[in-house]
Amino acid sequence: MRRELFDIPEGVIYLDGNSLGAPPKHVAQRMQEVVRHQWGERLIRSWSEGWWETPQRVGDRIGRLIGAAPGQVVVGDSTSVNVFKALMGATKGTTRTEIVCDESTFPTDGYIAQSVAGLRNLDLRLADPSASDLTEHTAVVLLNHVDYRTGRLHDMARLTNEAHAVGAQVVWDLCHSAGVLPIELDALRIDYAIGCSYKFLNGGPGAPAFIYVPKHKQETFDNPLSGWNGHSEPFGMKPHYEPDPGIARARVGTPDILSMLALDAALDVWDDVDLAELRERGLELTALFRTHVEKLTSLEVITPEHRGNQISVRCDNAEHVMDELISRGVIGDHRPPDILRFGFAPLYVTDDDAIRAAEALAEIVN
Repeated sequence: MRRELFDIPEGVIYLDGNSLGAPPKHVAQRMQEVVRHQWGERLIRSWSEGWWETPQRVGDRIGRLIGAAPGQVVVGDSTSVNVFKALMGATKGTTRTEIVCDESTFPTDGYIAQSVAGLRNLDLRLADPSASDLTEHTAVVLLNHVDYRTGRLHDMARLTNEAHAVGAQVVWDLCHSAGVLPIELDALRIDYAIGCSYKFLNGGPGAPAFIYVPKHKQETFDNPLSGWNGHSEPFGMKPHYEPDPGIARARVGTPDILSMLALDAALDVWDDVDLAELRERGLELTALFRTHVEKLTSLEVITPEHRGNQISVRCDNAEHVMDELISRGVIGDHRPPDILRFGFAPLYVTDDDAIRAAEALAEIVN
């Protein structure tokens, strides 16, 4: 849809946007202005000329892409840190006994869930999200919207309703769905959501993550990391912590301004993008690739029909096969022991990319 806006080397088929998005062309020039003018000339004055409000301002830009009204998303810290904030906030004061985590979760989510369970003296139970076995003992459920291995898309509305039906809260990880399909956090009354910005949002390596705390939860959200940026008067230098009344209470320490402004610039490519149309385009691309892989090879495609913008293929010697693909200019990735992953960013991946990638894979494995 907007391939001309991105820097992608000539001859490269880039199918790893689910790990690191391609850079929009204008980001480098924007960052030169940030470094030379905002930092180089304005120096510390830039903090009061827009830098300080950047986490909320950029958060609102992401909020538009995930169905969140202004004032409910803030950018900062890493995905892991934001998972910790959300789970600690969801379990504060609970009389329930367990955290339920998606059994195929991305490892950092599982590790953080283990940590929170230990700190809160709760049990951690791994479960298949489709099992519907939540009980009155469940305090919170941590779910990945799209499974990072298979590309499976979970039903956010149904699973949220099932959790709420037993009085549990839900934390949704949007790392593999933000920027590729419509998400309606407000409409579904999601409790908390987190996500990264360096995948389909193209924010760059190590770009800051985001956290969604809806307005109706902000007054009672207890950020376990009570850093000065989340204080109601951060420059009051008071000895005791008093949280900001709004989404800023989810902030912790000094924001990574350079990374955050690179993300801000990258988000310009989303102006006027229709997410429903983008979703249809993503389904077309992944279906096209799948059809050609199944036609040209005997490999097993393990991605279900209800999917994100990813196709995963089971393949012996997956690491070697991916290395060979990359040497031919087809960049995807693999996950041990035997999964090849191909992420399709509809803003810059073409039909020809999908077909040629499948043909290259067939040449190698056949």
